[in-house]
Amino acid sequence: MPLRSSLLVIAAGLGLGACAPTQVLEGADLPALKAVADEVQPERVWSNLMALTEQHGSDMSIDCAPLFAEGAIKAFPELCHLSNTKSGEWLRSQFQALDVMTVTNDVSDGDASVRSNNIVAELKGVSKPDEVILVGAHFDAFWQGADDNSSGVAAMLELARVLSGHRFERTIRFVGFDLEEYGITGSHRYVKEGKAENVVTALVFDCIGYYSDAEDSQGSIPGLPAPSKGDFLAIIGNDESSHQAAEIYALNNELNLMKAVPLISSGNGTPTMGLSLGLSDHMPFWFNHQQAVFLTDTAPFRNPHYHKETDTPDKLDPIRLGQATRVAAATIAYWAGGVK
Repeated sequence: MPLRSSLLVIAAGLGLGACAPTQVLEGADLPALKAVADEVQPERVWSNLMALTEQHGSDMSIDCAPLFAEGAIKAFPELCHLSNTKSGEWLRSQFQALDVMTVTNDVSDGDASVRSNNIVAELKGVSKPDEVILVGAHFDAFWQGADDNSSGVAAMLELARVLSGHRFERTIRFVGFDLEEYGITGSHRYVKEGKAENVVTALVFDCIGYYSDAEDSQGSIPGLPAPSKGDFLAIIGNDESSHQAAEIYALNNELNLMKAVPLISSGNGTPTMGLSLGLSDHMPFWFNHQQAVFLTDTAPFRNPHYHKETDTPDKLDPIRLGQATRVAAATIAYWAGGVK
């Protein structure tokens, strides 16, 4: 059975099935990966999230008039409540506090009048420094943006703290993408301008903090099977990233971290998902035929506060947010060649 079909069966049945660890997790030192995952402190992830929502809540919204047509603003009033200045400055300062990493600004005017400024922090690999595992999350947000996407940035920062205490074969690059809410601008330019040429695999977070155990709390995802309860972390890939999605799923199950469901869309991801789960920073990598996996709580298919002023920390689940961060810690350590 082709891997893509196998994963769709897994998503429907919630069992590991044919993708056993011996087949998927080649060379994985599971005890070492578990030890790295256990270094993640959920209270630190939550503290990061609270700090980020405070940055957004006290920031000036960007001037939306030059960016969006009048019709778009009328249809989507949240466009005039987007902020990125204080969150970007805070993210940079947190990266810089981890003095083992190199921190740079990736500024681009692109082909328009809008400037984006991605924040990049890099932990060099010891034996394969030119092979990069990229970890990304966008730091712009509407209103406080607790789930979208302070949750993803909070996880990325905790991962940077934990992983910077180790050394890996491959380079691990953390990227805070700018202006995702404005046409996926930061990540699109990053890939288009050739800055992701050495990226072996990307792991992108966007909305990973909202969960519900209530029946029918999970909306349907067009063309993809999903449980009725919004109590899982979605591991989303396309054909070219299906093996990496299988690895995350297998690692999560072997380490018994949380409930997770892999969802694989055919081709470059758009035939099945269309715009529903494609509008985030993984999409430029998919379009560039690069491997990328998207971790999410499925955002508008579950969270009623998506892109609303009510997207605040009290709506989120700090325990499962921490668990999702541990899933990512084990995954990145494995992809980077294991702990040295």
